[in-house]
Amino acid sequence: MADLPFTLDQLRILSAIVHEGSFKKAADSLYVTQPAVSLQIQNLEKQLEIMIFDRGGRKAELTEAGQLLLNYCERILNDCQEACRAIEDLQNLKGGSLVIGASQTTGTYLMPRMIGLFREKYPDVTVQLEIHSTRRTGWSVANGQIDLGIIGGELPTELNELLEIVPFSKDQLALVIPSNHHLAKKKQLTKEDLYNLGFIGLDSKSTTRIVVDKLLSNSGLEVQRLRIDMELNSLEAIKNAVQSGLGASFLPVVSIEKEIEAGTLHKPKICDLEVFRELKLISHPARYRSRASEAFRKDILPIFSSEDSPLRNNK
Repeated sequence: MADLPFTLDQLRILSAIVHEGSFKKAADSLYVTQPAVSLQIQNLEKQLEIMIFDRGGRKAELTEAGQLLLNYCERILNDCQEACRAIEDLQNLKGGSLVIGASQTTGTYLMPRMIGLFREKYPDVTVQLEIHSTRRTGWSVANGQIDLGIIGGELPTELNELLEIVPFSKDQLALVIPSNHHLAKKKQLTKEDLYNLGFIGLDSKSTTRIVVDKLLSNSGLEVQRLRIDMELNSLEAIKNAVQSGLGASFLPVVSIEKEIEAGTLHKPKICDLEVFRELKLISHPARYRSRASEAFRKDILPIFSSEDSPLRNNK
């Protein structure tokens, strides 16, 4: 077998430059000097007899050949990391690591609870949580960058065909209004009551907003009749705005439990309207499954799948 025209260190440097955005930031992230980074890239270009970066502009941009190399580079480095995890898993039954990805809402409000339960049972396992959009989380699972993903949104069609997707629980989407709102005194609201409220929502172009509107529509609510008075870019901002009396909103129950318990938000019952989103575990069926990831599946998911799950016991 002929000698390879590149080293793993050179591939790591290439990946760092692209992800960090510059040679200097890549050097800082790898704890080496910028001249050392530049020299490695120059040697790589000589060895492959191609130009990897177009240095004509203010910022080093990948050439077509550089982009092609980067695609293989990411796959090679991911496979190396997977091999290391597999060996570590085999040699160290009480240790190991678990990398979990999650979409924004799930990662912010649900995953700390799930990871906490996992850490109680397996304190020697290192757990890393990466919170991104549902789409990016899906691609990270597909590329082997993370072991498992927990999502509440919809994946692109191509990922539905590639990944193993296991629904394991449901989280309620609930109406919240200020605790001092006049409708908070009613035992139950009607859909007509909702059409007279002013609502606070996420940006209309955001993936989460689109998913929420679809869930509401599928549950029999005429979404086009809801009056949106304000759009904000985060659930925390929306919660604060509702608490301040600026309007009502539909939010995942998992994100408002503390506020409901403290009485700063009110969650009224609505006649003939229950809205749930499905939570799913995603993984790559062809990639190595560590003992840590199998333990997470076996010991943690059933807790959130049962009838008395923390996600279903929301009174």
